[in-house]
Amino acid sequence: VLALHGTLVEPYRLQVTSLDIPSSKMANPGDPLRIVQLSDLHIERLTRRELALPALVEGLRPDLIVLTGDFLSTTYNMDPQAIKDLRAVLRQLHAPGGIYAVWGTEEVDHPELLRPVLADLGIVTLEDQTTEVTVSGQRLWLAGLNCTRDLVAEGAKLRALLEEAPPGSFTLLLYHTPDLMPQAAGLGVDLYLAGHTHGGQWRLPGFGAFLTSSRYWKRYEAGHYHQGDTHLYVSRGLGMEGFGTPRARFFCPPEIVLARLAGRCEGR
Repeated sequence: VLALHGTLVEPYRLQVTSLDIPSSKMANPGDPLRIVQLSDLHIERLTRRELALPALVEGLRPDLIVLTGDFLSTTYNMDPQAIKDLRAVLRQLHAPGGIYAVWGTEEVDHPELLRPVLADLGIVTLEDQTTEVTVSGQRLWLAGLNCTRDLVAEGAKLRALLEEAPPGSFTLLLYHTPDLMPQAAGLGVDLYLAGHTHGGQWRLPGFGAFLTSSRYWKRYEAGHYHQGDTHLYVSRGLGMEGFGTPRARFFCPPEIVLARLAGRCEGR
């Protein structure tokens, strides 16, 4: 029964997680800015999960969409049909503020293959870059880092990128793994969106993830974390690991994240 549920039911039971982020840096106390995060698509072939995704995202009325890496399954990351199917999914995503992406791990995402696909669809890939985004009258400073898992080097890159941010701007970090959280919190990042862990993909009630592929193991396994003024959300992702691992999820359904950013008065 568990095997049938984990392979035939739970991988397709898409859930939406809403996250409210109040900040005095935002000037919209009554009308939240809506950011949809999609992570770890790990597309192999189109299934009912991928076919349902665009309509679900559209229904969330995103102002901005961000993609936090691992677009294809490791086993299919050079497969022409998988790349074609990825294009078919991504071309249906739309948001007035645009779509921004970062790469996943080097073993999974091959930028030389995927960069033309994303660029042709108008998706902006941030490769150790920043950009200012204005949507619905709100300004955000986006920083995106390539994931080499050299945390010392990437922490230094993040520091340099944040120095470019205008004073008082709301900063949003996109990085595939949650492992930069100590550096991000120390640098005062406002919101950090990550994936990579799949929430463990197989979880035990009362314990959670057995494996997370994070340097910090269970410290940032999935969900919302808050350190200082920095919020981190680690998505459970949408797809599943490749190679010979079973394509299954237990107590860990795939996830779409909706982050709602709203202003607040100082001192509240």
